[in-house]
Amino acid sequence: MGGYLRRDGLPGGIDTADTRPGVEPRPAGTPRAVGIVWGLLILNTLGSAGAETIIPLPRSLIQMVTMGALVAAFALALTVNLRLRFRASAFLFLLTLLLVPSVISSAHLESGFGALFRCGRFALFVGTLWLLSRWWDGGLTFVRHHIRMYFAVLGSVAAGAVISPGAALPEIYGGRLVGALWPLTPPQIGQYAAVIIGLTVLLLLGRRTDRTSAAVVIVPSLVLLALTHTRTATLGMLIGLAVAISSLILTSAAARRFFTWAVLCAVVAVAGFSSAMQAWYMRGQTQEYFSSLNGRAKVWDALLAAPRTTSEKVFGVGLGDKSFGGLPIDNSWLAVYHEQGLTGAAIVVAIIVVLAGVALLRPPSLSRACAIFLITYCAIASYTEAGLGDASPYLLHLALAASLLAAPAAAAHLPTPAVPRRRVPRWARKSEVT
Repeated sequence: MGGYLRRDGLPGGIDTADTRPGVEPRPAGTPRAVGIVWGLLILNTLGSAGAETIIPLPRSLIQMVTMGALVAAFALALTVNLRLRFRASAFLFLLTLLLVPSVISSAHLESGFGALFRCGRFALFVGTLWLLSRWWDGGLTFVRHHIRMYFAVLGSVAAGAVISPGAALPEIYGGRLVGALWPLTPPQIGQYAAVIIGLTVLLLLGRRTDRTSAAVVIVPSLVLLALTHTRTATLGMLIGLAVAISSLILTSAAARRFFTWAVLCAVVAVAGFSSAMQAWYMRGQTQEYFSSLNGRAKVWDALLAAPRTTSEKVFGVGLGDKSFGGLPIDNSWLAVYHEQGLTGAAIVVAIIVVLAGVALLRPPSLSRACAIFLITYCAIASYTEAGLGDASPYLLHLALAASLLAAPAAAAHLPTPAVPRRRVPRWARKSEVT
């Protein structure tokens, strides 16, 4: 399915074994199993609730698959890192620290025994990331794993739409695209499409892939994104790309050309297709319903107005399903406040601030631009999507950003072997003198 899914990686990629001029060699000591582990982590975060599929899948079966993927990911990561070598990471340290309020609040069992199960899942998720941190070196290897896996997920969505258009575009979701083979909601599909579009555009600007391979990923992903009518993902992608490309403008002529053409195309699109764009953006909703963020504001107000004990304010009520009163919270900050309290919210703020600060301090590069895109996207999506306080695709996006911002491992300086001195005969030394 294009260059992104080939075994030897993208043209010009750092994970290829090619030795052609201009092609970087595959990093020594990076097992292919690392990519499998990353794919299993993505599978674990796909979720178990969503639209009705063509073949009904019991939720217990889906949870078994997703949780089994996490256990397999941890076991495989442990197998390839038996010596338990880690890279120092402020991101992973803060993520580990986030486990503390999660466990403290979940131990009260206000959210039931499921809260402790979610804590165990979160701990296993963070532990797997620690095991993978050994290979975080600021390269693009994990970016390619990210694109390949999510492109495969979108491929299943497209296949479901071809097999059963009615199931893929149900009326219950207002005709928006859902997963007909695996239960995926429109916001999930929009998120995956937006992220891989943004990363692929940046790889193309950095000349780490060719136009054909990029088109194979970007064009169908754009179609799926449009069919989901997901406003948050679209805005996050556009703003994230604008910020990321701006970081390359001073050092990349391709970035300057792309930015100029993008601005011109945006002006033409707004002038010529403003009515169609407004209709797509409004999704047939009334202005009042739109202003309440599809009813989210009512849930948020009720959550903030609910009485809480001091312990619940500080540590939350325990990890749950990111809902309040039976309705989804759909806001990462309020979800973290509800489940992990002010302590968890402060840690999540620290995670975003640390990643953004490190990105600003790094010199301009393609890896830095990809990290900036991911951080910006997650920050924007956090307003209408939950997931920054638990194992989720958003934490995987931020983990990818952390791997891109990691300093390259210093090459080991091997001692120069001593060269034994040759004994020069006395008659030879006399002849040299003369």
